[in-house]
Amino acid sequence: QVQLGESGGGLVQAGGSLRLSCAASGRSLSTYGMAWFRQAPGKEREFVAAISWSGDNTYYQDSVKGRFTISRDNTKTTMYLQMNSLKPEDTAVYYCAAERMGWGTHQAARYGAWGQGTQVTVSS
Repeated sequence: QVQLGESGGGLVQAGGSLRLSCAASGRSLSTYGMAWFRQAPGKEREFVAAISWSGDNTYYQDSVKGRFTISRDNTKTTMYLQMNSLKPEDTAVYYCAAERMGWGTHQAARYGAWGQGTQVTVSS
């Protein structure tokens, strides 16, 4: 069973940047599709970005396009989310997830492995 762990969250001012990392243990992620989701207080979990197993295909929620970049390093079994031009509405707990089909998708139900989340807070 793959286990995921996020890091890199924190408090940043609006307009600032953060880089989240998602590391895997127990199994290589090189064939898995992966994604980032987030959940703000009082709101449902929402899709942020996804990447296919090869890294050739990436997908983004419209509100983060042009500001966030998802990437992966399969040799290190690590995935990243570079977040630039952060806004207060980006404040949430960010979760990474992995799915076996390898495609990367916005559908949370496709993901069988989840991390415990890392808090991102953007002050205005």
